[in-house]
Amino acid sequence: MTREATVQRISEVGIVAVIRAENGEILADVTQALVDGGVTAIEVTFTVPKAHQVLEYVADRFGDQIQLGAGTVLDAETARIAILAGAQFIVSPIVDLPTIEISHRYDKAMMPGALTPTEVVRAWQAGADVVKIFPSDLTGPSYLKSLKGPLPQVRMMPTGGVNLETAEAFLKAGACALGVGGSLVEKSAIKNNDMDRIRELAGKYVEIVRRFRAQ
Repeated sequence: MTREATVQRISEVGIVAVIRAENGEILADVTQALVDGGVTAIEVTFTVPKAHQVLEYVADRFGDQIQLGAGTVLDAETARIAILAGAQFIVSPIVDLPTIEISHRYDKAMMPGALTPTEVVRAWQAGADVVKIFPSDLTGPSYLKSLKGPLPQVRMMPTGGVNLETAEAFLKAGACALGVGGSLVEKSAIKNNDMDRIRELAGKYVEIVRRFRAQ
Protein backbone atom coordinates (compact mmCIF):
# COMPACT_ATOMS: atom_id res chain seq x y z
CA MET A 1 0.00 0.00 0.00
CA THR A 2 1.34 3.43 -0.92
CA ARG A 3 1.76 6.05 1.77
CA GLU A 4 -0.96 8.16 0.14
CA ALA A 5 -3.38 5.24 0.36
CA THR A 6 -2.46 4.71 4.01
CA VAL A 7 -3.15 8.35 4.85
CA GLN A 8 -6.45 8.17 3.00
CA ARG A 9 -7.59 5.11 4.94
CA ILE A 10 -6.53 6.63 8.25
CA SER A 11 -8.39 9.84 7.43
CA GLU A 12 -11.51 7.85 6.56
CA VAL A 13 -11.49 6.10 9.93
CA GLY A 14 -10.59 9.34 11.70
CA ILE A 15 -9.16 7.61 14.78
CA VAL A 16 -5.64 6.32 15.43
CA ALA A 17 -5.54 4.14 18.53
CA VAL A 18 -2.24 4.65 20.36
CA ILE A 19 -1.41 1.46 22.26
CA ARG A 20 1.00 1.31 25.18
CA ALA A 21 1.39 -1.58 27.58
CA GLU A 22 4.08 -3.20 29.68
CA ASN A 23 3.27 -6.58 28.17
CA GLY A 24 3.21 -6.75 24.40
CA GLU A 25 1.54 -10.17 24.30
CA ILE A 26 -1.92 -8.77 25.04
CA LEU A 27 -1.79 -6.16 22.30
CA ALA A 28 -3.04 -8.51 19.60
CA ASP A 29 -6.23 -9.03 21.62
CA VAL A 30 -6.48 -5.26 22.08
CA THR A 31 -6.12 -4.80 18.33
CA GLN A 32 -8.94 -7.29 17.70
CA ALA A 33 -11.20 -5.42 20.12
CA LEU A 34 -10.42 -2.12 18.39
CA VAL A 35 -11.13 -3.61 14.96
CA ASP A 36 -14.40 -5.06 16.23
CA GLY A 37 -15.31 -1.56 17.43
CA GLY A 38 -14.49 -0.02 14.06
CA VAL A 39 -11.03 1.46 14.73
CA THR A 40 -8.64 0.02 12.16
CA ALA A 41 -5.70 2.45 12.46
CA ILE A 42 -3.43 1.07 15.17
CA GLU A 43 -0.22 2.65 16.48
CA VAL A 44 2.04 0.44 18.58
CA THR A 45 4.54 2.59 20.45
CA PHE A 46 8.17 1.65 20.80
CA THR A 47 7.82 2.00 24.56
CA VAL A 48 6.23 -1.48 24.39
CA PRO A 49 8.77 -4.23 25.19
CA LYS A 50 10.00 -5.93 22.00
CA ALA A 51 7.76 -3.64 19.95
CA HIS A 52 9.18 -4.89 16.65
CA GLN A 53 8.05 -8.42 17.49
CA VAL A 54 4.60 -7.15 18.41
CA LEU A 55 4.41 -5.34 15.07
CA GLU A 56 5.38 -8.52 13.21
CA TYR A 57 2.75 -10.57 15.02
CA VAL A 58 -0.03 -8.03 14.55
CA ALA A 59 0.88 -7.49 10.89
CA ASP A 60 0.80 -11.23 10.19
CA ARG A 61 -2.47 -11.74 12.07
CA PHE A 62 -4.47 -8.81 10.69
CA GLY A 63 -2.92 -8.02 7.33
CA ASP A 64 -4.94 -5.53 5.29
CA GLN A 65 -7.70 -5.38 7.91
CA ILE A 66 -5.78 -2.62 9.64
CA GLN A 67 -3.40 0.25 9.03
CA LEU A 68 -0.52 -0.62 11.36
CA GLY A 69 1.80 2.06 12.62
CA ALA A 70 4.79 2.42 14.91
CA GLY A 71 4.88 5.26 17.42
CA THR A 72 7.47 6.98 19.60
CA VAL A 73 9.98 6.54 16.78
CA LEU A 74 12.90 8.87 17.44
CA ASP A 75 15.37 7.98 14.69
CA ALA A 76 15.76 6.47 11.25
CA GLU A 77 17.21 3.22 12.55
CA THR A 78 14.10 2.52 14.62
CA ALA A 79 11.87 3.53 11.71
CA ARG A 80 13.54 1.00 9.43
CA ILE A 81 13.16 -1.75 12.04
CA ALA A 82 9.46 -0.89 12.36
CA ILE A 83 8.90 -0.81 8.61
CA LEU A 84 10.59 -4.17 8.08
CA ALA A 85 8.39 -5.54 10.88
CA GLY A 86 5.25 -4.46 9.02
CA ALA A 87 4.53 -0.84 9.97
CA GLN A 88 2.68 1.11 7.28
CA PHE A 89 3.10 4.47 8.98
CA ILE A 90 5.61 5.98 11.37
CA VAL A 91 4.74 8.42 14.17
CA SER A 92 7.19 10.49 16.16
CA PRO A 93 6.92 13.09 18.92
CA ILE A 94 9.63 15.13 17.15
CA VAL A 95 10.71 16.29 13.70
CA ASP A 96 13.69 14.20 12.62
CA LEU A 97 14.60 14.61 8.96
CA PRO A 98 16.37 11.24 8.48
CA THR A 99 13.28 9.49 9.90
CA ILE A 100 11.06 11.24 7.34
CA GLU A 101 13.49 10.39 4.56
CA ILE A 102 13.77 6.69 5.32
CA SER A 103 10.01 6.34 5.77
CA HIS A 104 9.46 7.81 2.32
CA ARG A 105 12.22 5.67 0.87
CA TYR A 106 10.04 2.70 1.75
CA ASP A 107 6.87 4.56 0.67
CA LYS A 108 5.49 4.64 4.22
CA ALA A 109 3.54 7.52 5.70
CA MET A 110 5.38 9.69 8.23
CA MET A 111 3.73 11.71 11.01
CA PRO A 112 6.27 13.80 12.91
CA GLY A 113 5.31 15.66 16.04
CA ALA A 114 5.26 19.44 16.23
CA LEU A 115 3.65 22.13 18.36
CA THR A 116 4.55 25.67 17.33
CA PRO A 117 3.63 27.16 13.94
CA THR A 118 7.30 27.16 12.95
CA GLU A 119 7.70 23.50 13.85
CA VAL A 120 4.51 22.59 11.98
CA VAL A 121 5.65 24.36 8.81
CA ARG A 122 9.13 22.84 9.00
CA ALA A 123 7.63 19.37 9.39
CA TRP A 124 5.31 19.93 6.42
CA GLN A 125 8.09 21.32 4.23
CA ALA A 126 10.23 18.32 5.16
CA GLY A 127 7.59 16.04 3.68
CA ALA A 128 5.33 15.09 6.60
CA ASP A 129 2.24 13.27 5.37
CA VAL A 130 0.39 14.33 8.52
CA VAL A 131 1.72 16.56 11.30
CA LYS A 132 1.04 15.22 14.78
CA ILE A 133 0.16 18.17 17.01
CA PHE A 134 1.69 17.16 20.31
CA PRO A 135 1.12 17.48 23.19
CA SER A 136 -2.43 18.64 22.50
CA ASP A 137 -3.50 18.15 26.11
CA LEU A 138 -1.58 21.36 26.85
CA THR A 139 -3.27 23.38 24.11
CA GLY A 140 -6.72 21.98 23.31
CA PRO A 141 -8.98 22.33 20.26
CA SER A 142 -8.81 26.14 20.17
CA TYR A 143 -5.07 26.02 19.54
CA LEU A 144 -5.52 23.56 16.66
CA LYS A 145 -8.10 25.90 15.16
CA SER A 146 -5.63 28.77 15.45
CA LEU A 147 -2.99 26.72 13.64
CA LYS A 148 -5.35 25.72 10.85
CA GLY A 149 -6.24 29.37 10.18
CA PRO A 150 -2.95 30.31 8.51
CA LEU A 151 -2.03 26.70 7.63
CA PRO A 152 -5.16 25.15 6.06
CA GLN A 153 -3.06 23.04 3.70
CA VAL A 154 -1.41 21.07 6.51
CA ARG A 155 -3.04 17.82 7.59
CA MET A 156 -2.99 17.80 11.39
CA MET A 157 -3.64 15.05 13.92
CA PRO A 158 -3.88 16.13 17.56
CA THR A 159 -2.55 13.64 20.08
CA GLY A 160 -2.93 14.07 23.82
CA GLY A 161 -6.04 15.43 25.44
CA VAL A 162 -8.38 13.70 22.98
CA ASN A 163 -11.26 11.99 24.79
CA LEU A 164 -14.98 11.44 24.36
CA GLU A 165 -15.69 14.99 25.57
CA THR A 166 -13.14 16.76 23.32
CA ALA A 167 -13.10 14.59 20.19
CA GLU A 168 -15.78 16.49 18.30
CA ALA A 169 -14.24 19.85 19.18
CA PHE A 170 -10.90 18.73 17.73
CA LEU A 171 -12.66 17.60 14.56
CA LYS A 172 -14.45 20.95 14.29
CA ALA A 173 -11.09 22.66 14.73
CA GLY A 174 -9.82 20.94 11.57
CA ALA A 175 -8.21 17.66 12.60
CA CYS A 176 -7.92 15.12 9.78
CA ALA A 177 -7.77 12.35 12.38
CA LEU A 178 -7.43 11.99 16.13
CA GLY A 179 -4.65 10.23 17.99
CA VAL A 180 -6.27 8.63 21.04
CA GLY A 181 -4.34 6.77 23.71
CA GLY A 182 -5.36 6.08 27.29
CA SER A 183 -8.90 7.37 26.94
CA LEU A 184 -9.53 4.65 24.34
CA VAL A 185 -7.16 1.86 25.33
CA GLU A 186 -7.53 2.25 29.08
CA LYS A 187 -4.80 0.91 31.35
CA SER A 188 -7.43 -0.66 33.59
CA ALA A 189 -9.01 -2.46 30.64
CA ILE A 190 -5.65 -3.89 29.63
CA LYS A 191 -4.82 -4.87 33.20
CA ASN A 192 -8.18 -6.63 33.62
CA ASN A 193 -8.16 -8.08 30.09
CA ASP A 194 -11.47 -6.28 29.51
CA MET A 195 -11.67 -6.34 25.73
CA ASP A 196 -15.40 -5.57 25.82
CA ARG A 197 -14.60 -2.17 27.34
CA ILE A 198 -12.08 -1.36 24.60
CA ARG A 199 -14.53 -2.50 21.93
CA GLU A 200 -17.26 -0.32 23.43
CA LEU A 201 -15.04 2.76 23.57
CA ALA A 202 -13.84 2.22 20.01
CA GLY A 203 -17.42 2.18 18.82
CA LYS A 204 -18.15 5.44 20.64
CA TYR A 205 -15.21 7.23 19.02
CA VAL A 206 -16.12 5.93 15.57
CA GLU A 207 -19.68 7.16 16.08
CA ILE A 208 -18.44 10.65 17.03
CA VAL A 209 -16.47 10.85 13.77
CA ARG A 210 -19.38 9.49 11.73
CA ARG A 211 -21.87 11.87 13.30
CA PHE A 212 -19.62 14.89 12.84
CA ARG A 213 -18.93 14.16 9.18
CA ALA A 214 -22.61 13.58 8.49
CA GLN A 215 -23.50 17.13 9.55
